[in-house]
Amino acid sequence: MAYIIRAVKNATEKYPILRGMATYSVLWPASNFLQQSLDKTREKFDPVESLRYLFLGSFVTAPTVYVWVKLASKIIKGTSLKHAVMKAGLEQVLFAPVGQTQFYLGITLLEGRPWPECVKEWKDKLIPTWKVAVCFWPVVQTINFAYVPEKNRVVVVSIASFIWTMFLSYMHHFDQERLPQFLRRMDQSGEAPTTGESDKVELSKDML
Repeated sequence: MAYIIRAVKNATEKYPILRGMATYSVLWPASNFLQQSLDKTREKFDPVESLRYLFLGSFVTAPTVYVWVKLASKIIKGTSLKHAVMKAGLEQVLFAPVGQTQFYLGITLLEGRPWPECVKEWKDKLIPTWKVAVCFWPVVQTINFAYVPEKNRVVVVSIASFIWTMFLSYMHHFDQERLPQFLRRMDQSGEAPTTGESDKVELSKDML
């Protein structure tokens, strides 16, 4: 047993990307599991859905995040609060749209849905998701670097990632017309599309 633990430790030290993949293999399905558990509109738990999150988080998102972190460290050098805020801002401009596109297209393709449906979900939910991310992640990173001891910062980011993945699971589960108005895609008139069905509007009150 000790040999196995040593081997795993050596592998993760030699290949840091494996640590990210192992973390996401727990983080993403656990976030989806909790979102399903809190969702009053679901009749039962869907374990296959959580397995999709495990696959996408481990084999797609984790490697992408690893590459982005390495790239961001080269673009903005430094570990001060100022540098952290700059990296958080750069992340929302350059990486967030890519990561969110990857999520919506990836999770819908894993469900076996036709490509036009995957693209439609991406178009409907990318901008609303990005607007929430811009409000969420820079605040988390600023607080993390300003007030949290360095040894605990990874824990804070992990907790924030857990909450964020729950939000992504929530956004993906509901159709455009069943989301609260502020999370809907705006049409050309500047207003969120509506269905005109009061029962669908009422559903938003029961989410989470």
